Amino acid sequence: MRLSILLAFLLFATALHAEPPADRLAVLRRGVSVTHWFRFPPNGSDTAVRGYLTDAAIAELRKDGFTFVRLPVQPEYLREDNARRDLLIQVISRLHRHDLGVVIDLHPANWHLETNEQDRAALLAFWRWLAPALRPLDPRLTFPELLNEPVFPGAPQVWQELQHRVLESLRASLPDHTFILTGNDWSSVAGLEALRPEADSNVVYSFHLYEPSELTSLAAYRPGLDRRTLAQLPFPADDRSACFQVADHASDAQTASLVRFYCGLRWNAARVSARIDAAAKWAERNHAAVIVGEFGASIELNPAARMNWIHTVVEACEARRIGWALWGYDDIMGFAVQSVRSSSVTPMHPALLQALGLPPE
Repeated sequence: MRLSILLAFLLFATALHAEPPADRLAVLRRGVSVTHWFRFPPNGSDTAVRGYLTDAAIAELRKDGFTFVRLPVQPEYLREDNARRDLLIQVISRLHRHDLGVVIDLHPANWHLETNEQDRAALLAFWRWLAPALRPLDPRLTFPELLNEPVFPGAPQVWQELQHRVLESLRASLPDHTFILTGNDWSSVAGLEALRPEADSNVVYSFHLYEPSELTSLAAYRPGLDRRTLAQLPFPADDRSACFQVADHASDAQTASLVRFYCGLRWNAARVSARIDAAAKWAERNHAAVIVGEFGASIELNPAARMNWIHTVVEACEARRIGWALWGYDDIMGFAVQSVRSSSVTPMHPALLQALGLPPE
């Protein structure tokens, strides 16, 4: 009797935290965000949005080895307009026809979920409005991501409870779909580590990686710095003497100080890999699956450092069988391709493809 109770408990505990089906994780292996299709589209007309990428451009993504597209969706653009919802579903279906999975990333521009109850209600209302339209789509290729980069500073539990409410409210509508969840603190590794995994096993946890941001974004969080000097930062920064020499070219003391700060940390492949290791260990402890839902480095960064950092992230992910998604196809942190509306296809940057390990052998 005791043995049967113990076995039942172990089975229950295993079911609480188990990974989604293997075929879903295979789809979420190598991704790229198309950042402006449904988020700040350059031309918001239905015709322009419908043709933001041609079928030829989509086919090229698949040919290059990408397995999924992350599609940031701005609720302010959709406005709970059924015609625009239908347009979104048409685009998702087009991507599916090219054998690409689609992560539908809810990406609001001006919500304040930490303090505004109306915005929290809008989060729930948006997904309740969109979920019925997602139901007919192949769940093996369709991944709702509940929210991009929740902040909730110092309040991971508040975000945890809100995310749980949204997941719970949608699961009945989408019983077979794999949801993408995340932690607070801008979906950082620290936010992931503060997250308590859901009992729902058909979920994947996403974290974003731009560390160190002094390198990848040229310290975009601080206005007024000398970006031209920051663009010369090396990666790896094992040679502190050579790294410190970059500070000599700074046009102001603040930039020089930030360069020295970066150099002193000696960011290299081992340090970046350690951040991914921290997420992988969280996943292992909790019998969960994780992906790097966003990463990238500014096109303004010197090419050697940029490609080295991107390759380091991908190599570390591949070694741990963690999926990833570059930000983005049409953003300066990635390929920076302009929208493609003609039958011709803009070639993807070969050095960046190589850094991503694409196309796979």
